[in-house]
Amino acid sequence: MSLSNSEITHLLLAFVLLLIAAHSLGQLFVHLRQPRVAGEILGGLLLGPTLLGLLLPEWHATVFAGATTKTGLAIAYELGLLLLMYCSGAQLRSIIARGEGKATVGIAALGNVVPFLAGLAFVALYDTGRFLGPARNRSSFALVFALAMAITSIPVISRIMADLGILGTRFARIVLSVAVLEDVLVYVVLNVALALVVPPSTTTFGLPGMLGIDGAGVIANGYYVVLTLTFFALPAKFGPGLVQRLSNMPGNVLYRSSPIAFQLTMVLGLSGLAAFLGVSPIFGALVAGILAADLHDDVERARQTIQSYSYAFFIPLYFAVVGLRLDLVRHFEPLFFAFFLLFACSVKSVSCYAGARMTGETRAGARNLAVALNARGGPGIVLASVAFDARIIDEGFYTVLIMLALVTSVLAGSWLEAILRRGGGLLTDDAQSRVGSAGLRAADEPPAIQPRPVVLREPRGKP
Repeated sequence: MSLSNSEITHLLLAFVLLLIAAHSLGQLFVHLRQPRVAGEILGGLLLGPTLLGLLLPEWHATVFAGATTKTGLAIAYELGLLLLMYCSGAQLRSIIARGEGKATVGIAALGNVVPFLAGLAFVALYDTGRFLGPARNRSSFALVFALAMAITSIPVISRIMADLGILGTRFARIVLSVAVLEDVLVYVVLNVALALVVPPSTTTFGLPGMLGIDGAGVIANGYYVVLTLTFFALPAKFGPGLVQRLSNMPGNVLYRSSPIAFQLTMVLGLSGLAAFLGVSPIFGALVAGILAADLHDDVERARQTIQSYSYAFFIPLYFAVVGLRLDLVRHFEPLFFAFFLLFACSVKSVSCYAGARMTGETRAGARNLAVALNARGGPGIVLASVAFDARIIDEGFYTVLIMLALVTSVLAGSWLEAILRRGGGLLTDDAQSRVGSAGLRAADEPPAIQPRPVVLREPRGKP
């Protein structure tokens, strides 16, 4: 099947406009010392129904409403999401390698469980029926709502701390270690929520369908929890050495031909395997990234090349399409958003603060940790996108979740920068966190792209 010149022109024009908007506004936000992802989403939002579609509806329809353009953008969106998870997985590996023990467990326990339970209680007491998606599944919606309360962004908060020059500090290690534990729980629960709205037994594809497992049953829930945990156990079992061993296998023509093609095949293969087993494909890409991290040969260089290209093309397109979907004119409730923002931030902050104080942190240090762990960023956006695509939430709540992720990320970055500019320390016993305005810089690279995985290493010059 070939495309006509008109279809190709419209599709390429959509790509060009979205890339220009995403990179231009992303770079502007970097100069303003704000998360790049916020600018990339804003770029898509300006080209969507919120502005361009409102002021010039015919132009908007001409560029973005064609069937071929929608299909092309949908494919780029899905690939961008998979590559984002791959890049995040590569970063997770270097974070997991080092922790802060008592502080990490204490803060993660209260800072994750309390907001999650508060979210479930909110859904039980408040009528959220108008936010249900076409699936009309209240159980899945409650899980997504609770996850939105508890989630913390690893890529965004690590990018913020890299910009501030504090990635090598104890403060950064605690924040990132807590975020890792939270994200593992988020991915497990999210997969259960997805299974509840798409009963595998309705299709002949996949292992759950072959086994006749009903997505709404108790056995099914146990199946998805165990399988998801098993899937996440792959990196612990095999480690990054698995990729090295596969690349050195005799007869591995694909690796000898192109290490980049070899890793991309792993990403797509593990994503497909996850889908076949009944796990969301994004988790297959995440595991592929974890397995490919911390290598120092051709495999490592190939991974860095994939990351560089992903953050240049696919991932900005993904976030721009996220913004393109938003309609702040027709599908946004400012009053509910303001209340939800206040409620989510208050519960998350108080629980993280309490956990930090219980583990011996000072009031000032606990307060800074609570603010940093409120940044929902990339995972919050992924949660909203996946839940919306699965028809768990409607467009209105999708918009609320995206705005929540953006606002909390901006607030976290602004708070930490203000503390450092005043010459204060983020943790009183962490001398490296006492950097003034001279230690601040605006990094130009996207989150999770580093020449080497340096998330938990002492900085040498620029992080």
